[in-house]
Amino acid sequence: MGFNQQPHKQYVKYVPVGYVDTHHLALAYIAWLFGMFGAHRFFLGRPWSGLLYLLTMGLLGIGWIVDLFLIPGMVQDCRARYQVGAVDYNVAWLLLWIGGVFGLHRFYQGKFVTGIVYLLTGGLLFVGVIYDVMTMNEQIDDLNSAQVYEFQLAST
Repeated sequence: MGFNQQPHKQYVKYVPVGYVDTHHLALAYIAWLFGMFGAHRFFLGRPWSGLLYLLTMGLLGIGWIVDLFLIPGMVQDCRARYQVGAVDYNVAWLLLWIGGVFGLHRFYQGKFVTGIVYLLTGGLLFVGVIYDVMTMNEQIDDLNSAQVYEFQLAST
């Protein structure tokens, strides 16, 4: 090492589980406004109950009202369950809700080929959009986990 060179230091930031904001509470409550269709449940990583809410109008409105009080706990579960990374869950969900048939969320995730396919076919005639609603959190979690793994490999 030269006279003026500092040793390389690598710092790892410790963030307690449940602290990282993968899913914004405010966005969960905005989705809850459309909760009769299960939007908040899909957003919060509960696709099968979201589908149930969609088919039963929020369990005839009763489950929808109960979820008003359960959402903070569901958000905490998401924060502990999903990997933080370059792809933000909130942005991806907003892009899916706003322009899913145009593939905006796919472009954001770096899936350019399927983004173009969605753009040209209306989200594969909306079937692809339904698939993405059911699997969006897992898709993003896989992307973010792969980036963390690649970073760990590069740093060793």
